[in-house]
Amino acid sequence: MRKSIRSHVALATILSVAGVVSFAQSGEATYKSKCAMCHGATGMADTGAGKSMKIKPVNDPDVKKMSRDDLIALTTNGKGKMPAFKGKLTDDQIKGAVDQYISLGK
Repeated sequence: MRKSIRSHVALATILSVAGVVSFAQSGEATYKSKCAMCHGATGMADTGAGKSMKIKPVNDPDVKKMSRDDLIALTTNGKGKMPAFKGKLTDDQIKGAVDQYISLGK
């Protein structure tokens, strides 16, 4: 009986940790669902929408010189054709998506 309880507790702990790990990967999921349609899966703005709106790729010097905080503010408040995501995404989701975008430029 004790062995069975220990096994169930261990399984519950593993599943809880797995849930936290998958939540931590939400930046990638948020980027894919909210950003990739314009900025592209690789950040190169090579989608139809990205090309038609003349979005700069992640490796463009103007984009590269922007700080993480600049990109977070731009994503939060919007600019030009970039919609504001304030109230649509949480601060953590925005930060995660920005971090994912930045990682594509490395």
